[in-house]
Amino acid sequence: MQWVIPAEENAAFVCQMEQVLDVYEQPYDADFPVVCLDKSPKQLLDYQEFTASNGQPHRDSEYVRRGVVELFVATEPLRGWRELTVENDHKAATWVQFVARLMDTTYREAKKVRWVMDNLSTHRTSNFYAHFPPEVARAYVQRMEIIYPPVHGSWLNMAEIEFSVLTRQVLDRSFSSKEAVQAVVERWKNKQNANLKPRNWQFKTSDARIKLNRLYPTI
Repeated sequence: MQWVIPAEENAAFVCQMEQVLDVYEQPYDADFPVVCLDKSPKQLLDYQEFTASNGQPHRDSEYVRRGVVELFVATEPLRGWRELTVENDHKAATWVQFVARLMDTTYREAKKVRWVMDNLSTHRTSNFYAHFPPEVARAYVQRMEIIYPPVHGSWLNMAEIEFSVLTRQVLDRSFSSKEAVQAVVERWKNKQNANLKPRNWQFKTSDARIKLNRLYPTI
């Protein structure tokens, strides 16, 4: 994980950082689960396969670009659970449908889901009103709280750890179709969820005030 830290005092950074860290310090509560969400692109490349005169299979260095798919992940660190899907894009409508689906299934009994996700224009509860009738949108929004990591502080989102492990274990190779990515991701997700391993974030607010003291404005 690569940490990006501002070079000087930054009240906005430390304010949002502490909001995230405070949420991570809270104990597990099924009524108010903390869920980290992120997305990552995966380029599709189609390499030409051929068989040499000695019968050995080879892959040509030339390839054809087959587009890009977008991987969405929602992970609940304190439960060790995750959901992963492979989508065609990362538009607001896709984000809304992904979140709404989880709110209707996995978190249908939760009183409020606390989402940790990057501060992007697509990640706005107002987008629910653009894709659902107002009474439906309001019902979703009332059960959601979004905590945004600071700009240049995406390392605070534990979903990045999920993507890092996923990439190293199964995605660090080429895929030529969305279906191929889906199959690999689904198998990996099911294997991980069959053996839940809760994760505790060790970097706390008290640590930040010492180790990142230079970021806190001098009063």
